[in-house]
Amino acid sequence: MKLRPSRILRELRAGQNSTVLKLNMNDPRIIELAGLSGASAVWLCNEHVPNDWSNLEHQVRAAKLYDMDVIVRVSKGSYSEYIKPFECDATGIMVPHVTSADEARNVVDMVRTRPLGSKALDAGNMDGLFCQVPLADYAHHCNTEKFIILQIESPEALEVVDEIAAVPGFDMLLFGAGDFSHRIGKLGQATHPDVVAARKKVAAAALKHGKYPAVASLYGQKDEVIAEGTRVFTLGADVLELGGAFKKLVGDFVGTSAASSSDSIYKSK
Repeated sequence: MKLRPSRILRELRAGQNSTVLKLNMNDPRIIELAGLSGASAVWLCNEHVPNDWSNLEHQVRAAKLYDMDVIVRVSKGSYSEYIKPFECDATGIMVPHVTSADEARNVVDMVRTRPLGSKALDAGNMDGLFCQVPLADYAHHCNTEKFIILQIESPEALEVVDEIAAVPGFDMLLFGAGDFSHRIGKLGQATHPDVVAARKKVAAAALKHGKYPAVASLYGQKDEVIAEGTRVFTLGADVLELGGAFKKLVGDFVGTSAASSSDSIYKSK
């Protein structure tokens, strides 16, 4: 028996770009619809979206039908919140609002095995094929085919982003333009020069220390973001795409312009 390798890590190691779809809806059938698109991964959210662990397992199973990775943005701070997504066989976790190198080191220590961390081992879940693989193989897989994304979302984090990026054992830095713009008084202005400068600084720090830059949206700046070295791209969210489609259907029928969703932090400004 073999443990499933990460599609995103495979693509990145081959010099390719990876595509991610953010999903707020919990039905595993939405996961399958995303899989039919050819996306590399889906981003599920335990920070802002209600879900339960059994359903999360079903979502992961649906993703694996299409060789999609699952990234779970965790509820911040709890050891169990960090390791349970992996034990449901999610491929990566995203930790929001990281603000220091010490915090980054703590995350690595919780979810990596030796020599990178001190993760408590329980291979009796899907990520360890219910103890049907050697424990050494499971421990190695935790360090080589599972990934950690840290979000940089505040001016405080930006000040020490180089120190955060230098921490060994995690894989990606994702700049959170929505929260960052809010924190600097530019709510929703993802393409404001100050926000763009911050995004570039995060990408440069990631590359300097051998990490992959990632973004939560392109904000209409695909070429610029690619030129900065970003390799992992979130292309959109289910609620936005469905909401926009429904508004267009109704607006086309009644002869009025569909209300725009461009004020969302996930859309271009």
